[in-house]
Amino acid sequence: MDAGECSTSRPPHPSAASAPSPSSAPAVWAKLVPSDPAFPEVEVAEDDAVVCSLVAPAAAAGEEVAWCEIRRNGGDASSATIRNLSSDAIIVDGKIVKQEAVDVKPGSEIVSGPQKEDHLVYTFEITAARDQDKNNVKIVIDIENAKCSICLNLWHDVVTVAPCLHNFCNGCFSEWLRRSSSKSRDKSQSAACPQCRTAVQSVGRNHFLHNIEEAILQAFSSLQRSDEEIALLESYASVKSNIVLGKQKNQSRKRPFSRSSDEISHADLPCPQCRNEFGGFRCIPGAAHLQCNGCGGMMPARSSINIPQKCLGCDKAFCGAYWCSQGGNSSHCNLICNQETFKMISQRDISRLPDTVHGGNPYEKDITEKCIQQSGKTLQAVISEWISKFDNLEIDRSRLQLNNVDAITSRTYICNFFHLMLSTGIAAGTVSRAAPSTIALTTPRS
Repeated sequence: MDAGECSTSRPPHPSAASAPSPSSAPAVWAKLVPSDPAFPEVEVAEDDAVVCSLVAPAAAAGEEVAWCEIRRNGGDASSATIRNLSSDAIIVDGKIVKQEAVDVKPGSEIVSGPQKEDHLVYTFEITAARDQDKNNVKIVIDIENAKCSICLNLWHDVVTVAPCLHNFCNGCFSEWLRRSSSKSRDKSQSAACPQCRTAVQSVGRNHFLHNIEEAILQAFSSLQRSDEEIALLESYASVKSNIVLGKQKNQSRKRPFSRSSDEISHADLPCPQCRNEFGGFRCIPGAAHLQCNGCGGMMPARSSINIPQKCLGCDKAFCGAYWCSQGGNSSHCNLICNQETFKMISQRDISRLPDTVHGGNPYEKDITEKCIQQSGKTLQAVISEWISKFDNLEIDRSRLQLNNVDAITSRTYICNFFHLMLSTGIAAGTVSRAAPSTIALTTPRS
């Protein structure tokens, strides 16, 4: 059916020679079945809602006319809307319709004129083609959500990393992974996700998103990259199948210090205050205890004191501040953390960036160090400036990967301040501006 034509009546028994081929046939989704089998059915096509057919038995030898328009209802697959296009009224389910539009459903009776006796009577039906269209689902997607956060372009040969499920170009992530591993001192350490810094456990090609990628390019050809860019990306791409990253531990043989519950029995790792009284306190039998996430040692769970025992950022227990307040040290028990592992943010005195910043990615650590040097400030000055902005609510806290983020201030005890500061990528206010141009794949690999 050419553009501009209307849906027309179909002979009851068309010859095989006149039947349209499947590729050229219009997408028919409904039909009007006449009450008199001597007259042909009228097909309603997807690309033309106007119905052209005979309207009266007396005009059997006459011309077909466009007398109504039938369109699908987008939100309801079992109904449609009919609009009268003729100069006379029509009847829909016993109701006279002049110019307004009314709903119809399978089984609705439609009279092609104002009088049932002098006009053809049709029954509305939705055909099987409607069910076939369920295989072609329209997906609404924001183009910005289909872009790689490394190169900031539409995905090319998209891969998905786990467990965070962020998506990148195969070539972009492969080069990120190569640079990270080449500078990492610990080869067994997992690479960090370029978007959220979560340790990546595995990466694989995403065939479902690849189909979406191709559909977007068909709709928006302007997003297509040049042949040179595609060739460069494909030269970097190393993810051919699912890849497991990092050194996997055998969880069945050795369990980490953290357990399913913070308050556990202390029979296996005795608490120093269970054996002796010091700091004016001794545990009573059966008292609840916390296990330190840093050293694995035990301490009594004492919510009544003003000494914090849990990090607000991760909700895990740390013993350094508690044992310092009690006068405890390694002479009382070997399993006691140093006070430096758990203290107020404002008390931190940092002289160098630790290797754990940016999820342990040495490439981003180098960028951060250069940005701080170019700012002309010391690392401690940058941190002090950031703390002041944090307390004054000048930092977007929604981007921080921390629990209880709104309750954290510079006087909050936290176990890893560098995770708090550098996860936002704002050290010296220049990291986020420097990283994209440096990471972009614009030169051949040496």
